[in-house]
Amino acid sequence: MWLYLAALLGLYFLRRWYRERQTVENLREKYVLITGCDSGFGNLLAKQLDLRGLRVLAACLTQQGAEQLRKATSERLQTVILDVTRTDSIAAATAWVKEQVGDKGLWGLVNNAGLVFPVAPNEWLTKDDFVKVLDVNLVGLIEVTLSFLPLVKRARGRVVNVASILGRLAFYGGGYCPSKYGVEAFSDSLRRELRPFGVKIAIVEPGYFRTPMTETRRNLECLEQSWHRARPDIKESYGQRYFDSRESSCGVLGRRGLSGQAPEAPVRRATAAPSPQLQCGLCLPGVLDQCA
Repeated sequence: MWLYLAALLGLYFLRRWYRERQTVENLREKYVLITGCDSGFGNLLAKQLDLRGLRVLAACLTQQGAEQLRKATSERLQTVILDVTRTDSIAAATAWVKEQVGDKGLWGLVNNAGLVFPVAPNEWLTKDDFVKVLDVNLVGLIEVTLSFLPLVKRARGRVVNVASILGRLAFYGGGYCPSKYGVEAFSDSLRRELRPFGVKIAIVEPGYFRTPMTETRRNLECLEQSWHRARPDIKESYGQRYFDSRESSCGVLGRRGLSGQAPEAPVRRATAAPSPQLQCGLCLPGVLDQCA
């Protein structure tokens, strides 16, 4: 019995190993749009896909970010300014991408743009604090996806949504965790709807990696601002000791964060593999190569 199960398990991993190492044909002719390329994972992914010869369309929030990326990549890579919270910006970017890809369509859409802060105990935050993050991480992602879907369907391509391990287990207060739970749900529903069109939906779930978006200094500043503006009765109920404990935890978490150089690997594979893994959790560098 155990020998039979071991054989089945071995065949499963052998099949997975084989599938993960396959790549789509004519990758150099494929167009991939990546949002949030000013820094962090999006910036790294744009550079990696450019090195592999793909036609990268890198969406940046700022002109400065776009210029710096162009200087670090080949002439194949093109940039476009995109604010995922603005409908007019999304419409303009969609029209531009449509001109670039023509009849080929858009092979890959990587929704990477995201916002973490403000992060603090929920009772210290306001509605606007939540809306600020949800507008970028969830509502913006949804609007971008819906706008580009006709181009993705034309290419029978794939959408890769960068969620988070915190979209499965909420670790702290604020809009970040709810937004990533929403990304998971949206991706699951979209996957079922687009299967008849040959479009694949993949989710990448990074753990806590050190990037400009998660640096300790910004985390501490956000925590302090939220604490100081909280109502007196709230501050009294929590007490200074609670705040000091949270402040200390931020420092420990920052020191234990993993390197920000690795998580682009599974996103890169999700764009290149014929059958990308539907969900990929990234907490330890050792599992990166298993996430295709």
